Amino acid sequence: MLKGIPKIISPDFMKILLEMGHGDEIILADGNFPAASCAANLIRCDGHGVPEVLEAILKFLPLDTYSDHSVSLMKVVEGDPVVPSIWETYESLIKKYDHHFEEFEMVDRFEFYERAKKAYAIVATGESALYANVILKKGVVTE
Repeated sequence: MLKGIPKIISPDFMKILLEMGHGDEIILADGNFPAASCAANLIRCDGHGVPEVLEAILKFLPLDTYSDHSVSLMKVVEGDPVVPSIWETYESLIKKYDHHFEEFEMVDRFEFYERAKKAYAIVATGESALYANVILKKGVVTE
């Protein structure tokens, strides 16, 4: 163990974060997402929610300031009455750690799946909220 690293970040998870370069994407997936079938690198965080994982990694992972959108969400499928309140939680967490964040990119479901297949890693969580999937694009460490 090391000081200051949240217990939710396993050694394998930290290794993935360290390996990622500028522009690489990581998916934080809810419990319904087909993480295992899409992932090049799969990290299991069963029993944890996306907000908990998001807050833990934002302490270490800079978001990309060179692209139009550093954070993307899966758009609600047309006709689905779900209103994802978890997105407000994401916004407040992201703004806590990243002062450049302005807005989410909204990605259609099947486009989101294709991006997930190209992502550096997918973190499979036990999140039960619908439309709780999020893509983070890694930025440059400037400190």
